[in-house]
Parts: sequence; structure tokens; C-alpha cells
Amino acid sequence: MFIAARSALFLVSRRLQSWTRVKKRTANNPPPAKYGGRHTVTLIPGDGIGPELLNHVRELFRFCCVPVDFEIVRVDSSASSEDDINNAVTAIKRNGVALKGNIETNHNLPPSHKSKNNLLRTSLDLYANVMHCQSLPGVPTRHKDVDVIIIRENTEGEYSNLEHENVPGVVESLKIITRVNSLRIAEYAFNLAREKGRRKVTAVHKANIMKLGDGLFLQSCKEVAAGYPDITFDNMIVDNTTMQLVSKPQQFDVMVMPNLYGNVVSNVCAGLVGGPGLVPGVNYGKDYAVFETATRNTGKSIANKNIANPTATLLASCLMLDHLKLHAYAKMIRKAVLKTLSETQLHTADLGGQGTTSEVVHTIMQEIQRGGPRTSEQI
Repeated sequence: MFIAARSALFLVSRRLQSWTRVKKRTANNPPPAKYGGRHTVTLIPGDGIGPELLNHVRELFRFCCVPVDFEIVRVDSSASSEDDINNAVTAIKRNGVALKGNIETNHNLPPSHKSKNNLLRTSLDLYANVMHCQSLPGVPTRHKDVDVIIIRENTEGEYSNLEHENVPGVVESLKIITRVNSLRIAEYAFNLAREKGRRKVTAVHKANIMKLGDGLFLQSCKEVAAGYPDITFDNMIVDNTTMQLVSKPQQFDVMVMPNLYGNVVSNVCAGLVGGPGLVPGVNYGKDYAVFETATRNTGKSIANKNIANPTATLLASCLMLDHLKLHAYAKMIRKAVLKTLSETQLHTADLGGQGTTSEVVHTIMQEIQRGGPRTSEQI
């Protein structure tokens, strides 16, 4: 059993490490290191559990002597002014890379208050949200051998911020689907599938009802699929997709979809493999990359209680290190995170355990320390 667990851990670690290295149609080459080989990364703490988990990332990076300096930019989710999110956008443009916690969007705020997460993505044209959802060793779940890459168009669809109420009690909320952005996200999905040796891409849609909008998205995916004869293409209506995911998730390989469906499907998939505390995500554009947890929830109810699962945030930081070509640091931290999760079996409350956030992070440090001294060639 121990050998099987180690084999599963090795396989998951290799997959997590490899899928992040696609650069052709994601962000451009990462910014070069400065100041004696060090990188500067924008850090946006966000709300809820974001600040405490990102403090643990900083603690772990210091422990591992990772050559990354963080420029902290705080964003006030309740402020009506957009000055703080504009400052964050400017910092990301300067540094090229960011690591962030989720910024709360309170539905009780007035309609004029725009989601600052959404403003960040659209301002930087972070058009591709990518989430690799897979079963992790040591995490008990109903389904086994889940291994799905979810690609979500990140800049338009239902999140286009175009709503109005000309007649009291009648609201028009406009969903924008464009050919150019649909082709772009489809091309990204197929290119990623080919780069990673994946066999199938599934487009998720509701073209049976929204014949023009989702019909355009589906037709764009079909056009791009014609250029990738080595990859099987199919499509599925979104409501059937959610049922199929909870029934037989192993049938999916790479999935591509418009904005809102991506939000729903990514949360379903996170639940399949153990919850939002386990899955990292990344937002790619042509010029910038922003890393965060995949499900974008703030965890406000458990903030400052030292019980949040740090796995997703720590793995997101590993994706960021791979993007910066600091692969040895990413591998070292990722291996310790997965070993703590699987072999040490120190789990936080969301996984049925009693471990605290601090205990998990300190155990990860101990695992890294057990690896012994590292030469400059290894780093």
C-alpha cells in the first residue's frame, strides 16, 4: 500500500509540474529576473482566508530561500473607488506576474459596484482561466482517477457588466459572445491539449437554447477543431455536463467553455476531488499571468481561525514558480505539500482532519528540511 501511495504521489506531482509549462498561447515568456537573480511578484492578499494563506506562502518562500520578492498591493473590496484595483493592475503590468487571494464581491452593494476580480481580469485581458482538477493521493473521495483540465473564457459572456432596468421590474442583462474571443479560447484549449498529450476536447455550451450566442461559441470550437485532427472533439450541453461530471468524471479530458459555465463546472470539479482547498488555478493573458485558487471563494466564514486548507494556495504558488522557470523550487515545495497530504495524513477540517493551517505549513517545512542540504546546481 505504501509503495502504491508513493507511486500515485509521484504521478500526480509530475502531472502538476508538467501541465503548467505551456507557453505558446498562454502568457508570453515570463519577465526576466532582476536585482541579482530575484523576481518581483505582485501580491494581492484579497479577503477572507486570502491574507493568512498568502502570509504562509511568504513564510514558506523565506524558509526555502526562493528568489522572489513580493510587492504587496491591498484592494478594498467594499470601496466604491476603483483606485486600489487600478494600482493593482499597474503593479501587475510592471511585474508581469501576480499571486492573489480572492477579492469579495458583495451582492448587497449597489449595481454600480463592479467586481474587482472581474475588473482585474478584463483590464489585463487575462482571457484564459485554467484549472487542472485531479484526484490527489491521501484524499478520500467518491470518484477516483479524475484528471480534467478546465479552460474557461475569462473576459466576456455573462460577466460583461452590461445590465439595465429601463422599465421597473424588468432587467436586461446582456451576455456577450464574440467570434474573435471564442476562436482565441478554443485555439488555446486545443493547443494545450496537444502540448500535454491529451486526446479529447469537449466544448460545453447551451446552443440548443441560446442559438446565436452559444451557437457562435460552439461553431468557433468546431472550426478550430478542424485544425487538430489528432485530437477528438465533442460537445455537451452544460446541464448534462454537470450530471455527467458527478456520475462519471473520468470520461472528460480537456473541457473548454464560456465564462459562467466555467465558473459552475470548476466548482463541481473541485468538489469531486475534495473541495476548494485543494485545487490551484491560473489566469493567462498574452502578457501577464495571475495565480490564485481555482474556485475563487473567499472562505470568509473561517478567516483568522487557523483552520483553512493551505494546499490550493501553496500549489498555486508552485504554478507561479514554474511560470518563472524556478522549477527546482516549485518541485521541492510541491513534493512536500503532496507528501504531507498523502503520507503524513495531516488534514485540515475540510478533509475531515483536525490539523491547523499552521501545523500543515510547518509539517511541509519539515518535509523540505528532511530533504537535506541542496547544492546550487539542484536549485
